[in-house]
Parts: sequence; C-alpha cells; structure tokens
Amino acid sequence: MKKLWAIVGREWRAYFLSPLAYVILAAFLLMNGFIFAVIVNFLNSPQAPKGQALVLLFTNTYFWIFNLFVVPIIAMRLFAEERKSGTLEILLTSPVSEGTVVFGKFLGALGFFLTLWLPTLVYVAILRWQTPIDLGPVASAYLAVALLGGYFLSVGIFASTLTKNQIVAAIFAFALLIVIFSGGLLQSAVNDPKLRDLFGYFNLWEHMEDFARGVVDTRRVVYYLSATAFFLLVTSVSVSAKKEKP
Repeated sequence: MKKLWAIVGREWRAYFLSPLAYVILAAFLLMNGFIFAVIVNFLNSPQAPKGQALVLLFTNTYFWIFNLFVVPIIAMRLFAEERKSGTLEILLTSPVSEGTVVFGKFLGALGFFLTLWLPTLVYVAILRWQTPIDLGPVASAYLAVALLGGYFLSVGIFASTLTKNQIVAAIFAFALLIVIFSGGLLQSAVNDPKLRDLFGYFNLWEHMEDFARGVVDTRRVVYYLSATAFFLLVTSVSVSAKKEKP
C-alpha cells in the first residue's frame, strides 16, 4: 500500500508542477462560474421551474464539452510522457507490479480531477442560501461526477499507453470517448423497445440527469465501475506488453 500511495502522491503533485494544470483549473472555474451565473439569473425569473438548479449545473452542454475534451488532456501524460523520457522502464523494473503502477497513476489523475470540482461546492452553498436545496441530489450528483471522471480517465490512461506522443494519446482518448458518449444517444433513434433499453443503459447524459435529481440506479453505478475496471485491466496488459518487448 505504501508503494501505491507513493505513486498516487507523485502523480497528483506532478500536475501542479506543470503550467497546464493551472490553465485547466482556470478555464474550468471560469466556465463553471459563467454557467452558474446564467443558472442564477434563470432561477430569478418567475417562470423558472423549481428544483432545476443542480440538473442544469451538471447536465448542460459545457459540462460534457469539458469532460470530453479536458479529461484526455489530464490523462495523456501519464504513460506517454514516461515512455518518451525513458523513465517508465525504470519504474516498471522497480519492485512494484504493473497493476500497482496503473492504479496509482489512475488515482493520482482522479485526485486532480476531483480537485477541479472541489471549488464548485461554493456554488452549491450559494444556491442553498438563495433557495432550499435537498442535499441528497447534491451528493448523488457529485458521486456521478466521480464515477464519470474515473471512467473517462481510465479510457485516457489506456490511450496514453499506446504512444509516446501526448497529443496523439489525447486525440485517441477523445475519439474513444466520443464513441462511448454517442453510443448512448442512439437511444432516441431506435424503435425497438429492447434495443432502446440497451442503448439507454449506456446513455451518459440520461444518467447524469437522474443522478442530479437524486436517483441513484445501482445498475449505472455497476456500469461505471465495471467499465473503469475493464479499461484499467487492458491498460495493465498494455503496459505489461511494453515491458516484455526487448
């Protein structure tokens, strides 16, 4: 466990040693601040529906733009940078398993991702000061953010093992995430009820709407956790294959 947490701490601190982390943080807070201001203005309207603040905060288009574009940037350096610099071989020859390395890097990246979201709790406090808010949906919405972030990061980490070029890794991760995200949106284009239910199981936008309303479906939690575990597993296999190459 000490080796795992050493890798987690190393990766989390590495983000803040790069100017890119502060660019991402500033852009994220500016974007969310703007969205929050728009939501507050909307809720001040007499025609505004009640109880929609969190749904709007977590399901707007910019929320998905951020995750689809920025998460690959967060994950792109994790293995690509170390492969390019040659430090990955040193790390893998140390007395630590490939799985520990992958999971440690994943937790470090997830920690940075959640750090980006930490200041948004201020928005929730302001909304609660303005209007009554049930904390149950707040908790389920942030649970969904953590699950979604872990899922997307696992895809990005896998892409990072396939190349030494960080930009190529980010592009490949983005392409994979677009396929994953778009697959669930096909639900509305299918007439067969069984196929519609199948596509609905992968509809990430619908998932976030339900979580933001306080509806925690265990099937969706299992989906996120199992998909994350799958990509971390194939990442470990990919890293192991690179290690075995002469």
